Amino acid sequence: MTTQPDFPDFRLIKNYIKRVLPNSQAVALLLIILISLGLILTLSDLLMPVFASVVLAYLLDGLVEKLVKHNMPRLPAVYLVFSCFLALLGFFIFILMPMLSGQAIELVHHIPDIIKLVQFEILRLPEMYPQFISLERIRDFMYTLQKEILTYGQGAISFSAASVVGLVTAMIYLFLVPMMVFFFLKDKRVLLSWFVQFLPRDRVLTQSVWREVDMQIGNYVRGKFAEVIILMSISYVTFSAMGLNYSILLAVLMGLSVVIPYVGATLVTFPVLGIAYFQWGIISDNFMYIVIAYSIIQALDGVVLVPLLFSEAVNLHPIAIIVAILFFGGLWGFWGVFFAIPLATVVKAVLTAWPRISDANDTIQV
Repeated sequence: MTTQPDFPDFRLIKNYIKRVLPNSQAVALLLIILISLGLILTLSDLLMPVFASVVLAYLLDGLVEKLVKHNMPRLPAVYLVFSCFLALLGFFIFILMPMLSGQAIELVHHIPDIIKLVQFEILRLPEMYPQFISLERIRDFMYTLQKEILTYGQGAISFSAASVVGLVTAMIYLFLVPMMVFFFLKDKRVLLSWFVQFLPRDRVLTQSVWREVDMQIGNYVRGKFAEVIILMSISYVTFSAMGLNYSILLAVLMGLSVVIPYVGATLVTFPVLGIAYFQWGIISDNFMYIVIAYSIIQALDGVVLVPLLFSEAVNLHPIAIIVAILFFGGLWGFWGVFFAIPLATVVKAVLTAWPRISDANDTIQV
């Protein structure tokens, strides 16, 4: 009687699969992750209003749960939180957006003056540093700069031509998204019960991972939203009190900069200091005051706000954050960058829970 030879490579692969997928719970979790990822990748363009509504409902549900813990019935809590959400949305659309658009249009009108000032400063460089910079190089640089500005101008015209479709899409979003957010909050338990029936019965590990992800992402999203509002308010009060032009526009940029860790704070430095330079000049006292105020705001954000708001949030290594921004940003653009850290949190929670399977010898303690 002959037996089939057991090839070392096949045995190595078999042992690896057993170690990674030691039981049905791990297989169920892997299938859920793969199916969810496939649906997101294939249907993200079609179901973007649904995804946006789920994220907003998830953000608001934390406030609803806090009100419920203070002995308020869930339905009145939903109505109260949703009313505040509509008020905030109305403030953003009817008050903040017109102010932002007004300052943006004003900035566009001043772009020719800014370009002339930049040209004047650049043409002074050969006189100031003749041993390093020649006039021919400056002319070549100015020619290249003019070509790039013309290219961006043509792109802006094309964008304006296509903005009608974007405006119609935005109007649809403004109607659909709040309505779905309300029903996601109101019928949360019904929707979850309907969704759970499609999951495998052996889902103890999946529930354990989801509880960890739910806690970490909830803390992060609510903390990040509070950080954006606080930093935006402080920046606006500071810039407007110091007389800096486009204070609302710059304050919004300051608030949104914290969405992209490390990168956002670096990028927002250029418009803030650039506008201060074009308004007062680099040797003026006002410019130095803006530099000091901007540095203090960034320091307070890193030293006070971040430890205070994210004390219970997930602690990701800076390399992991940068890799997540590059990876998910490459997949989904702006939204991938926006949700890079929550998605990295999901990956970290899954990877952290996975070794516990083999350690527990196919028994999960929850």
